[in-house]
Amino acid sequence: MSGERLHAEWVRSWSERADAALTNMMKSFLSTHGFPPGHNAVMLATDESHAATGALVDLTPIPSDLTTLYWVISEASLPDVDFGYFIHSPATVAEHFRGYGPAPIGGESVALVFAGDGGGHLFAIGDSGRVWMSTTASWSDDFEVAAPSLQEFLEQLGRRIANRRLVP
Repeated sequence: MSGERLHAEWVRSWSERADAALTNMMKSFLSTHGFPPGHNAVMLATDESHAATGALVDLTPIPSDLTTLYWVISEASLPDVDFGYFIHSPATVAEHFRGYGPAPIGGESVALVFAGDGGGHLFAIGDSGRVWMSTTASWSDDFEVAAPSLQEFLEQLGRRIANRRLVP
């Protein structure tokens, strides 16, 4: 695992910062773009998403950082940040794993696709803790390192949200 483990308190703080940046971004979205924004939100975990995380853990070994993430948030929908970013719910990750299996990333015994962007690229986290992005909009193509850890991936995403501030 690269770096330290992800902590739930850090994820909660990241979620609060992301929500504040999204609120700021939405204030001028309509006046800047001439159309309303999509639903941009980081959804907090619920009893249902905790149960889905437990079911995912029972299905396959998952990186502990992903379990920590899902203990705090259930998913994120950010269609208006760059081309869009979507952290899938644990139920969706399990469904995709059943349908497609792990992402084919050499050196990772199990890599789970847990997110995607609006262009169809997929993000997977391996047992090493690294986050990988598909080089094309395909489940079976090559993947390259997108971030050395899930925390860095979330930090990068947070910067994208904050930098998306819109000024009329």
